[in-house]
Amino acid sequence: MTNQAKFWDKFAERYAKSPIADEAAYQKKLQITREYFNHDSAVLEIGCGTGSTAILHAPHVKYIHATDISAKMVAIAQRKLEAEKIDNITFEQSAINELKIDEGSIDVVMAHSILHLVDNRDDVIAKTYRLLKPGGVLVSSTICPGDSMLRFLKPIISLGKFLGFLPSVMIFSAKALESSITNAGFEIDYRWLPGKGKALFIVAKKGPGRTILNIND
Repeated sequence: MTNQAKFWDKFAERYAKSPIADEAAYQKKLQITREYFNHDSAVLEIGCGTGSTAILHAPHVKYIHATDISAKMVAIAQRKLEAEKIDNITFEQSAINELKIDEGSIDVVMAHSILHLVDNRDDVIAKTYRLLKPGGVLVSSTICPGDSMLRFLKPIISLGKFLGFLPSVMIFSAKALESSITNAGFEIDYRWLPGKGKALFIVAKKGPGRTILNIND
């Protein structure tokens, strides 16, 4: 088990009870994401946490395969799934590089609150590109610490990671994130920053896309 998995296992129950920080922004992200779904959509979610987003999207797609590196997060998600009696989601404890999924078989990959927590962001984004069908989309919501005061806290974050009370957090800007996405071959189809210091929401398409909508509230 990696140190990241150990951290999130320890934090899983507390995470499951935490309220959504910005409910209005979360609901808007759900709404925009559903514009890219249809009832035949095959969806992969990486970093699914305790499964809340997958469960909310389930009625709008064919199936969702949701993964997380934390076994305890996945166990909580599975309990929610059984309570809701939903039959088109599967949860798996797995890192993205361990997934056994055919390339070109997925319509939508969701990667929420995860790309700033992996130390191989470019590799992860490239993997999602390979998994997607032509015209498929990557939907991500990502904190970009390099654009906030968090960039000055890198030594504290590193110490917290070493002591086990903070996760590993990568310091990069929104511009660097967008470069990682486009360098992988994606075209950014939708971009929304709800406010200063908020997570950047991006929908990126594999293949020709339409004019980018860039919204900053």
